[in-house]
Amino acid sequence: MGRYTGPKVKKSKRVRAPIAETTKHMKADLDRGPGVHGFSRRRKSTIYGDRLREKQKLAFFYHVSDKQFRRYMAEAQRTSANTGEKLNELLERRLDNVVRRAGFTRTIWQARQVVTHGHIQVNGSKVDRPSYQVRAGDVVTVRGKSQKAVTAMAESVDTGSIIPKWMEVDTEKLTAKVLALPQPDEIFRPFETNMQLVIEF
Repeated sequence: MGRYTGPKVKKSKRVRAPIAETTKHMKADLDRGPGVHGFSRRRKSTIYGDRLREKQKLAFFYHVSDKQFRRYMAEAQRTSANTGEKLNELLERRLDNVVRRAGFTRTIWQARQVVTHGHIQVNGSKVDRPSYQVRAGDVVTVRGKSQKAVTAMAESVDTGSIIPKWMEVDTEKLTAKVLALPQPDEIFRPFETNMQLVIEF
């Protein structure tokens, strides 16, 4: 999945849910399906297909590969916490997602690029791994030389975007502090997710 370079809206149409909180994805005709003819042949939904679609919605939204997703799932199952809630927490704590949630970039793909190019610091040290797991108390900042470019990205972000309660963001200084680990009721996505189906898959 990481090598896909085609139109991202096609993915939204495939899973019938907006995988990015941008106008292009939110206003797309998701019931029509991808391609010229869309879902030309209506097929009966299967048990496997329903669970696969739920998993793909999460994987596409956080831009993680199947291999990464399986690793997160295994880690969530090893803990004594609720598996669905722990999986949500692990996905939310990814550094590229934190950059996206803070409003420094418009999409998860921009956030991933910003991180891999070394523009982001955590507690004053450069981190170029999008999968880096932030912890409570961590401070995410933009490197001095990169602030002009990231500011331009931040200005293109919808001002109505929701900054989660578990983060404290200073948009002028381009800093974000992780106040606590994300809780289930503090995680917002532009689609409903049935975590039980994801776990069953």
